[in-house]
Amino acid sequence: MQNKHSKEIRSTVTGDGNVEISIAKVDIPTPADDEVLIEIYAAPINPSDLALLTTFGGDVSNIKVSGSGDNTIASMSVHPAVMRSMKSRVGQSMPVGNEGAGVVVDAGINAKSLIGKTVGLAGGAMYSQYKCAPAVNCLVMDDGIAPSEAASSFVNPMTALSFVETMKMENHSAIVHTAAASNLGQMLVKVCKSENIPLVNIVRKEEQVDILKNIGAKYICNTNESDFMESLVGALTETGATLGFDATGGGNNGELAGQILAAMEVAANNASGEYSRYGSETYKQVYIYGGLDPSPTILKRSYGMSWGLGGWLLTPMLGKIGMEKFQEMRARISKEIKTTFASEYSQEISFEEMLQPEIINSYVKQKTGSKFLVNPQK
Repeated sequence: MQNKHSKEIRSTVTGDGNVEISIAKVDIPTPADDEVLIEIYAAPINPSDLALLTTFGGDVSNIKVSGSGDNTIASMSVHPAVMRSMKSRVGQSMPVGNEGAGVVVDAGINAKSLIGKTVGLAGGAMYSQYKCAPAVNCLVMDDGIAPSEAASSFVNPMTALSFVETMKMENHSAIVHTAAASNLGQMLVKVCKSENIPLVNIVRKEEQVDILKNIGAKYICNTNESDFMESLVGALTETGATLGFDATGGGNNGELAGQILAAMEVAANNASGEYSRYGSETYKQVYIYGGLDPSPTILKRSYGMSWGLGGWLLTPMLGKIGMEKFQEMRARISKEIKTTFASEYSQEISFEEMLQPEIINSYVKQKTGSKFLVNPQK
């Protein structure tokens, strides 16, 4: 290999209350016996990546850019409330990127068979031109699959499948999902349809309704329609869904999680026909797994006493699922990467483009249909 160096994106929180995003040059690593060296061609910007990239608290309305090319640095101030939790990060230049895909260009003695293969990978530092990783961690794609098609082969697919496993483990029979027209939401529609699991999809725009109808979603509720709650209660009464996953954290002026619980309560009471001063005995659970809406989560208790609201993270859930089921999920994702788990991107960007104010302001909005794909080789 002629090039001995690799470029990668770094994020650093400074002592004066800023976060700086820059391009670093590092030595290309040499794979150990059981490792492979991957030339990365595609890595998505997921909401979870923003926690490192911009800290979620960066002031994107006032981004200062210095330098050009590989010397570009984007800097923005961090909200003081967020800075208080950033003490352990101050001064650390941290690599970014949860997942991505590329081609194996070198390998240790025990992994030579993977050279030339397109692989998907999760594990951090994926906004890099070259990445060394254990061969066992790589999701090997069939011939003909491009890195751009394999880039989002972990976070969203695993989350969609893990929602279903959570449903089964907690003895629910149907699911409610918000921000349902996202790449993840569309995957969940396809997964639930293939397994005959009733799924209630919540969106906030009419064009998102159309997206979901076109892929076969049956129950779609639009928060911006005047009959949203009536529509939601009707869908929950028909499906019996008592488990919800909320990507917004706030949503609908902060009330969405509570509205889902309230609608579940009405549906449960409709089914039982019996009155109780404590509400229905049907247990209702909503998990917040994202923060697309920074609004406070507001609960107006109108759903009895048998309910739960909690946080949900993928990695701990995979630990509960176990290695055997995890491997089954990986195999399914690899097989269906161009169908069930296909992802769409609005723009492919280079490292330098990734640091430009107008592009930063676009990807931090996390809007449906505006997912960015980073190409470290561009």
